[in-house]
Amino acid sequence: MLARVLIREANAADWPAIWPFFRAIVAAGETYTYARDMDEATSRTMWMPAPPARTVVAVDDDGTVLGTAKMHANHMGGAAHIATASFMVDPAHGGRGVGRALGAHAVEWARATGFRAMQFNAVVETNTRAVALWKSLGFTVMTTLPEGFRHPTKGYVGLHIMYQRF
Repeated sequence: MLARVLIREANAADWPAIWPFFRAIVAAGETYTYARDMDEATSRTMWMPAPPARTVVAVDDDGTVLGTAKMHANHMGGAAHIATASFMVDPAHGGRGVGRALGAHAVEWARATGFRAMQFNAVVETNTRAVALWKSLGFTVMTTLPEGFRHPTKGYVGLHIMYQRF
């Protein structure tokens, strides 16, 4: 467990630290529905959207980027009151509480911003650490789309939709 994780707004200078682990996680194809060969420019635009969306980084006392999250409305119009978020932790810093800190931060941000709930659209059921983390932070698996995700080694697995009302 980390002694301290600081979460702050991400800025353009953070991208070079995010990109290597972002690329590796997406290329592995085990946890995200993104194209496994997504190029850097597309990745950066998608991960660091303009406000009112928000992208943050988790850093240690030395300023090392440990992980990142992006948060925004899940839908537009009449469904814009539901937030969503995506998270990535550098595997070199996994298992140290970074994901929990980012998750708790995202939930608090959504509540403080006035969202009524948060929904995760696509949590791969074989990503058991993430599923357990989200459940511990108050999320419920609302449904699972059978065979909704093609895992590179496990074949077709379920894709959870997880939800938390505030």
